[in-house]
Amino acid sequence: SPAEAKSVGGRIACGVATDQLDTAQAALDGITAAYEEQFAVVEESGAQAVIMASRQLAATAASADDYHEVYGRLLRQAAEPVILHWLGPMFDPALDGYWGSSDLDAATETFLDIIAAHPDKVDGVKISLLDAEREIALRRRLPRGVLCYTGDDFNYPELIAGDDRGFSHALLGVFDPLAPLAAEALRVLDTGDVQRFRALLDPTVELARHLFQAPTRHYKTGVVLLAWLAGHQEHFTMVGGAQTARSLPHLARAYELADTLGLFPDPERAEARMKALIAGHGSPGSPRSPGSPGGTV
Repeated sequence: SPAEAKSVGGRIACGVATDQLDTAQAALDGITAAYEEQFAVVEESGAQAVIMASRQLAATAASADDYHEVYGRLLRQAAEPVILHWLGPMFDPALDGYWGSSDLDAATETFLDIIAAHPDKVDGVKISLLDAEREIALRRRLPRGVLCYTGDDFNYPELIAGDDRGFSHALLGVFDPLAPLAAEALRVLDTGDVQRFRALLDPTVELARHLFQAPTRHYKTGVVLLAWLAGHQEHFTMVGGAQTARSLPHLARAYELADTLGLFPDPERAEARMKALIAGHGSPGSPRSPGSPGGTV
């Protein structure tokens, strides 16, 4: 995939983590080695590495110094600049206290200190805290040349549009189901038409906030539902039965919002699949027909 991307002038970023470790806790050397194992695969493929937050490091680290040690070792050996990902506990409760503190102000200082110590090895940071003001404040403190990639699936239009002091690049999970609209909006933004960009992207926020509502960690259920309804896959089944993580009314509302945005290439197929899902749950209701106003499940 990275080779194919490069052949058309694009690039692919790939996560580097420690999820191959068998235990919730591990020695810092073992955590670093696990990162290095995945790092090697990603760099050899030609993809850009995203150093993901590690559950094992969150469970093992005794202080901010441990984060400095692990990330410092990784950044010193990186062949190309990487992206650092700060994933908040709303996405994964096991990451509470990342960077050595549950106090986000203290965690931010540690995060910025690590970047400042290795600015030539950090392409950018992905911030997934669902806090626009905090992201903007952090963005303004990044060293020159270090980019901010927003992971805020609630406030992305204004963060990407930016202000007179900068903007966030997009590296968003919600851009998966929003791909057609997001691509068009970004093409428009490239022309400098911020107003038209916002007109295209602002209406998608309701769907995004619905998909990522608490408990946010279950957002992938809605994303996979919409992929199935759009015809990108032939089933609505997820590893570990995660397709059951959201209620039927939640899924039905996701369908309605996506249909209103015109995200389904074949609306009739999407409607038929949604009806089949509802029938399989024993509900006599049915979603509104594509394009019809005011329908409910």
